[in-house]
Amino acid sequence: MDNRIYGYARVSSTGQNEDRQLEALIKFGVPQQNIIIDKASGKDTEREGYQYLKRQILRKGDTLVIKELDRLSRNKSDIKRELEQLKDMGIRVKILDIPTTLTDFPPEQAWVLEMINAILIEVLGAIAENERNKIRARQREGIEAAKKKNVRFGRPPNSLPENWHEVIAEVRCGNKKPVEAMRELGISKSCYYRLAHNVK
Repeated sequence: MDNRIYGYARVSSTGQNEDRQLEALIKFGVPQQNIIIDKASGKDTEREGYQYLKRQILRKGDTLVIKELDRLSRNKSDIKRELEQLKDMGIRVKILDIPTTLTDFPPEQAWVLEMINAILIEVLGAIAENERNKIRARQREGIEAAKKKNVRFGRPPNSLPENWHEVIAEVRCGNKKPVEAMRELGISKSCYYRLAHNVK
C-alpha cells in the first residue's frame, strides 16, 4: 500500500484560527481530509486529535507534516520524546519551519541530516518552552496585580434569595427547621449552610 501523508495543526483555544497552518500544510501537498486539528494547549501531548492520529492512523512509512515545532508541544522534553517515538514507528516527520527536515539526503549522509535536525530541534524546543514559561509568568503577574485591586476570581458568591432574612430568622428562633427553610428558599443544602455561615 502507498505511503501516506498527514498533517497536524494545533491552536491553543477555540477562539483562535488554524487557517494559517491549514493553508501551509495544503500548499505543501497534504490533502485537506488528512489534516487533524486540535484546539488545545501545547503544555503536553495529551490531546485527543494528536493521540488518535498517532495511535490509530499513522503507520510505518507514512509522513507527518507540521507547520511549526511548537504545534507539537511547547515542552522541550515532550517534543524530543514524541519525535523519537514517531521515528521508532517508522514515521517521517517534516516540520515546515525547519527546512532541513524536508530534505532527502542520500543514505550514506543521513547522519549529517539527523545531527543538523537534532541541533535545530533542541534550540527551537527550548525557545518554545521558554515562550510558554513567559506566558505563564505573565498570567501569574496579571492575577497578582488583579488581586491587589481586589478583583475576585472563581465563581461569583451566591446571591441571597429575596426571602432569606425572614426565613432564616424563623429558623434561628426555632419556628422552622433547616430542611423546611431550604425548600421554601429553593436552594440546596450546601448553599443553605454556606449562606447561613457567611451571612450574619
